[in-house]
Amino acid sequence: MRRFTSHVLQLKALTISKQIVYSLLLLLFLGSCSNDKPDKIGAVVDRTKLPKLHATEVTTIISDSGITRYRITASRWDVYDKASQPYQEFPDGIYFEKFDPNMKVDANISSKYARFNENEQLWLLRGKVRAMNLQGELFETEKLFWNQREQKFYSDTLIKITQATRIIVAIGFESNETMTHYTFKNPQGIFPLNENASTSTPAATNPAPVATIPKATAVPAPPASQAVIPKAGPVTKLK
Repeated sequence: MRRFTSHVLQLKALTISKQIVYSLLLLLFLGSCSNDKPDKIGAVVDRTKLPKLHATEVTTIISDSGITRYRITASRWDVYDKASQPYQEFPDGIYFEKFDPNMKVDANISSKYARFNENEQLWLLRGKVRAMNLQGELFETEKLFWNQREQKFYSDTLIKITQATRIIVAIGFESNETMTHYTFKNPQGIFPLNENASTSTPAATNPAPVATIPKATAVPAPPASQAVIPKAGPVTKLK
């Protein structure tokens, strides 16, 4: 009987010891878990700074009311539709061809950078902007805006226009979409286009009023060393 009682006591002691060990292990495990740092959550991506569309080596046709209006060629095209002012960006440059209702190219434009504001229907063309109209007149500037809603081009920077017989340099410019009727805010000089005439940009003169200057056909070329500088006065129209 004593042996049985002793054996039972030994079993109880062993059971209690196991429970104590398990409890200690559980406490150690819980303690180690409580000291662990919580997993870091990845930063939330700002959707406004990510393009919905990213395309490279693009050539596309833009239509309006079922009529083909433009053909665009670009090395890169990003569309940011979630920005506060949705826009499309062409960071590596763009080339436009504008079509008339008969699908003939009536103007083409290229630049090193372009951005289109969708809400305002406004293009910003920047960096070596070159445009040519149907008459073959070449427009060159560093910045040009194209408002499609108002159907006009304009710039507030230096612009040079090369016509058949002369070069016109001005600061400030506005034109219709075909670039066939345009005005200058501050003409800087008119230079004959021939082998002996200098075609460098003239020094700035006193501001002159807006002058409407269409194609020149009957203006005689001055000597090579001279440039005709418009004088201040009322709006001048050359036919």
